[in-house]
Amino acid sequence: MQTLFVFGICCLFFANTAFASEAGGHADPVAPVLLALVVILVVAKAGSEIFERLGQPAVLGELLGGVVLGNLILLNPAWNFFEPLRVAHIEEHWAVVIDSLARIGVIILLFEVGLESTVQGMMKVGASSLWVAVLGVIAPFFLGFGVSWLFIKELPAELVAIVPADFSLNYVHLFIGAVLCATSVGITARVFKDLGKLQKKEAQIILGAAVIDDVLGLIILAVVSGIITAAELGQPLAIGALLRLIGVAILFLGLALLLGVYLVPKIMKQLAKLRTAGMMLISALLFAFALSYLANAAGLAAIVGAFAAGLILEEVHFRGFREEIHIEQLLKPIATFLVPIFFVLMGIQVRLETFADLSVLGVAAGLTIAAIIGKQVCGFGVVEKGLDRITVGVGMIPRGEVGLIFASIGKGLKVIDDATFSAVVIMVIVTTLVTPPVLKVTLARGEKK
Repeated sequence: MQTLFVFGICCLFFANTAFASEAGGHADPVAPVLLALVVILVVAKAGSEIFERLGQPAVLGELLGGVVLGNLILLNPAWNFFEPLRVAHIEEHWAVVIDSLARIGVIILLFEVGLESTVQGMMKVGASSLWVAVLGVIAPFFLGFGVSWLFIKELPAELVAIVPADFSLNYVHLFIGAVLCATSVGITARVFKDLGKLQKKEAQIILGAAVIDDVLGLIILAVVSGIITAAELGQPLAIGALLRLIGVAILFLGLALLLGVYLVPKIMKQLAKLRTAGMMLISALLFAFALSYLANAAGLAAIVGAFAAGLILEEVHFRGFREEIHIEQLLKPIATFLVPIFFVLMGIQVRLETFADLSVLGVAAGLTIAAIIGKQVCGFGVVEKGLDRITVGVGMIPRGEVGLIFASIGKGLKVIDDATFSAVVIMVIVTTLVTPPVLKVTLARGEKK
């Protein structure tokens, strides 16, 4: 641990000089990329180590490590080597590479999330899981819209410069509502696993609802993003256009699942006959990247395609390949490298100086309260008698990586500025931190009952 910190400090010491020399013409253009990766990965692993020892999710360490990196400039204006990653239009070539790696990391992450679920699993979830998921999307969406309407009174400056004069502030409120729809139950699942409670009905309802919640959240994200993109281009928003966007999102997921049922087994059977080494991993990545591209071509977020690819690729499809290993194990080294880059980058883009404005703290507090209350409504979706509805609601609270992904898409659309993005990050951190201890309390209370 000490060695990691010393190594990180040395990298930080030389980073500014390295990036400055790159501006004057470096011998090898890839050198700044390598140094940036060294610093980011060291900080990610150091932060993960600290938080895991504290019994908290590693993702929080990666996120806060990025916050430290991005705000070193507040201590010394000369320490501005990560500033190119914080601007809206990235121009430095090394920063473009880092940003691209982070985006690929998100696709890998959503692909892994999809692999953890199956089409059959989605069809088998009970009525409680369905209603918990539906309420867990509707309530946070409207609460998020309300908080945004209450606190955000003007369009982000970057957005004003590119949109028509009649661009409505309601589009910003819509996207904030969409951000709060996201749920990341990986933390909840870890708590249930550590306590040996994964077989409890409450745990099964939460895990089942999480799959449906992901699908509904991605559809809402796709629709809201499409609405905003059309409005930015000055195209009128008609009911027909809105229905078309919803239809495209549902049709894409439906076709992807249909593809999984009828075509994927045949395709994978033929690929398994190839004797070339690494075909199992390459086949999986081909599906993930191809569907991500097609989702983007259809006007949806690329992560929708990555999630769909994970859903349709079930373990049975990989039988017959030379590798006697689960696909998740093959993906793990790639995810270990790429995914932390995304979370550190999200932390780097948080500007602590924005919190000097009390209104930003108000937005952060409002979003956090709305996020917690919105998911507590989920408990009313439990139809079985005798189950602990409070535990179900608490289990759905964490926003985690999914909330950050939604927020990063908002930054790309320019509907979320630096201040609002920082507020969203605070909401993600708080909802992730409070869930494990509160969940343990509610489980203990339920057992005493």
